Parts: sequence; C-alpha cells; structure tokens
Amino acid sequence: MPLTVVVVDDEPLARERLRSLLAEQPDVQVVAEAGDGLAALQACAEHRPDLVLLDISMPGVDGLEAARHLAAFDPRPAVVFCTAYDAHALSAFEAAAIDYLMKPVRVERLVSALERARTFIAGRATAPAPSSRQPRTHLCARLRGSLRLIPLDDVHYLQAEEKYVVVHHARGEDLIEESLKSLEEEFASRFVRIHRNCLVARHELMELRRVDDGRVQAVLRHAPAPLEVSRRCVPALRDTVKAL
Repeated sequence: MPLTVVVVDDEPLARERLRSLLAEQPDVQVVAEAGDGLAALQACAEHRPDLVLLDISMPGVDGLEAARHLAAFDPRPAVVFCTAYDAHALSAFEAAAIDYLMKPVRVERLVSALERARTFIAGRATAPAPSSRQPRTHLCARLRGSLRLIPLDDVHYLQAEEKYVVVHHARGEDLIEESLKSLEEEFASRFVRIHRNCLVARHELMELRRVDDGRVQAVLRHAPAPLEVSRRCVPALRDTVKAL
C-alpha cells in the first residue's frame, strides 16, 4: 500500500515543489492539497491520509492549530511540518509532529521524514494520544461530510449527550466527538464544571439561583434557560461566581 499524503501550504509554488519531490519517491501518493488549515482538516477528514506535510505560517487557521485538531482524528495521521522558520520547532513537537523540515526541503530530509511516517503508521494502534501544552483556540465539529471550526470565545457551554458533546455557541449548536473530561482538562482556565454532564464558559456565568425545591441553577448570559447545578459542584461554583 502506498503512503498517502496531503500537502498543505498557502504558497502554490511550495506545494508544487513538494509534489515534485514526492513524485520521485516510490510508494508515495499525494491524495490532496490545501492552502490553509481549515481546508487541510477538511481534506484529511475526506481522504484519511497517512501523512500530512504541513506549513506553519498560514492565514486563518495556522499549521500548529491544524495539527492540534489532527491529533484528535481517528486514525491519526503523521504530521511533518515544513517551514522557513526554525523558531517554531518546539511548538511543532508539542503539537505532536513527528518531524520538522526547513524550506527549501532537501530530498534526503524528506526521505527521512517519510520513513519516520511509515514507522509511526506501523505503530499507530498502540501509540499513546499526544498531550500538547498549548490549548486549541477552536473546537472542530463534523457536519455532513465537512468540518466547522468553532472559536472558543463563541462557546457558551458544553453538554455531554451519549458519546457526543453538544457545543452551544453564538451561532447555534454542533456536535463534537470528544469527551467532556478531556475538554475540561484542556480548557480548565476557560470552562468550569457545573454538573457531571455540563461545562460552562466562565465569562457566561452571571449568578447562581436556588429554586423552591432546594436545587441550584446557573444563570448564563446567553442560555435560553438556567442550567442545573449538581450539589457537589455548588461550593466551587460559588467561589467562581464571586471571583468574576
């Protein structure tokens, strides 16, 4: 089976050079190209490549942000960054890249990166999920075969429903295939738990309200109705509301 590759760069000439270099390598197939991070994510969702050659500095969603989303894909593709700036090296590896190529990419370095990708693919089933110290700025929802990136600043609250999480945001609702626990860990400074199935954006909290039967509810700026607060979450939530 050939190693399938998606090439991502906002410069057409850079993509052309990579295509040309890859065409000289045996058992390598370029299945798609993209000029920005969002298009890269959409191409990867459609083609499920083994490897993504990813530029870092791009308009909109940059390569580092795209890589953090790719790390949650199943199957997870190998990511190799191709960039003209070596200052991004540490951030690249924190985003779970397997290699880092400087432009102009040399043939021998590309061959080495392809071998690393094959090794990664061979052991992918047993590889631990990456943990990045740099949180994402968007959540990624799949929508009828395409992807939608939701800015975290637009998210009001997150609610678990079966194996999905419903993202309630400024433009409506979307489903994402991530666990509430992993989202809480990644975005601890941004969201606070109010119930075992709900995280609320800290900037959305307005007040806690006790109803007649003794239950406590959280009033949010943009929720259509107050949200239930579990008893175990009340003490920490009171402190959060006081600190706002």
